[in-house]
Amino acid sequence: MDGVTTLVGQGLYMAVAAVVGLGLARVLRTDNTLGCLVAGVLAGMLLPVIDFDTGIRADNLHQLVFFVILPVLIFEAAWRIEPSLLKRWIGPILLLATLGAVITAVLVGLLLYYGIDHPGFPWIAAFLTGAILAATDPVAVINRLRQSGADEELLTLVEGESLFNDAAAIVLFSLVLGVASHSVMEGATATGEPLAGAGTVALYFAVIFFGGLALGLLCGLVTAIVVLFLRSAGAALVTLVLSAFGTFYLAEHVVHVSGILAVMVCAIVARTCLREQEETYLSDAGPTWEWLALLFSALIFVIMGLVITPGMFASHWLSMLIAIAAAVGARALAIFLVAPLSGFVGPPIPKPWRVLLSWGGLRGVIALALVLSLPTNLPYWYTVQSMVFGVVLFSLLLQGTTSSFLIRKMSAAEVVPPRARG
Repeated sequence: MDGVTTLVGQGLYMAVAAVVGLGLARVLRTDNTLGCLVAGVLAGMLLPVIDFDTGIRADNLHQLVFFVILPVLIFEAAWRIEPSLLKRWIGPILLLATLGAVITAVLVGLLLYYGIDHPGFPWIAAFLTGAILAATDPVAVINRLRQSGADEELLTLVEGESLFNDAAAIVLFSLVLGVASHSVMEGATATGEPLAGAGTVALYFAVIFFGGLALGLLCGLVTAIVVLFLRSAGAALVTLVLSAFGTFYLAEHVVHVSGILAVMVCAIVARTCLREQEETYLSDAGPTWEWLALLFSALIFVIMGLVITPGMFASHWLSMLIAIAAAVGARALAIFLVAPLSGFVGPPIPKPWRVLLSWGGLRGVIALALVLSLPTNLPYWYTVQSMVFGVVLFSLLLQGTTSSFLIRKMSAAEVVPPRARG
């Protein structure tokens, strides 16, 4: 019983810190993420005074992050996207989220490996960091776009690209992490032989990627059928929440495919099938997912505030700067290389939108969730965590606050995308 009581107390402590962070954000008139980060730092400073242990350890965050927090965040983001607009922009979204994410991850990895140039930071660590930093979370930019009354098509493109980008980045992260963990277990050196051929890697990627899509489609259809059978608003919400966690668990533990992709597709399919019930059984679905996502994203930034230390900046400031430059530069280059191809698969992306996609591709909750889940048996985990923390702070403090200028410029230009061909 003492263990359960302690666990409840630890959860309440972090939840209260999250609420304090939301209050700070309102008082300081800043984003919720920054307020929760500050609250996490303050909560960490308070721990020695009140002699309290949060129970947070670097080696016990993986299960919390992957099986509790990520399913809610991914399902909520997917549920929010308008299916009709997603259908129109699906070509450019998939192009940016797949080819663009891979280019970003590879460029970040190369820039970090040659920029840091240290024996303790092997190529696998560089590409692991690249996979983490390929995930974007432009929540602050989306909020400002909504406040400015931006076109719904732009919002769909930004949200859709971020959502599918996160899924692709998480698949890449899982793939590279598997190689890194195998290297550590086998005692492989940084310059050792490849653990698997290109064909094996491609097959593995295809299985977890397309397997996740197929399982998500099945779970989405089952979710819609159950909601229609129960014909109750309360039961519908319970079913949706259960489908988020259940789909992820089934994908990761039973079928061994991508849980994130499965959850994402499940949400999209379920909402599409239930679109006629949005004014009846699903009238409260939007607000419910909104507060769940707010709570869990706030907790992520509180956890970041709790685990961040001044020594991290003192010992890794140079690698943080290199990571910031690599993340911003790689994202911009990937967008401007891939965006011109969008006209072949859907509506062409206007040039002002490309600038917003480049600078507005902030790193936030997904990047934090991934880096906090790193196994501590990797000798370079703390270095990777420090760099990702540095990039996230840069995103919050500079990219997020200056994106309003780009949005005002774009609004003044009144960019209207051409209709899709055919």
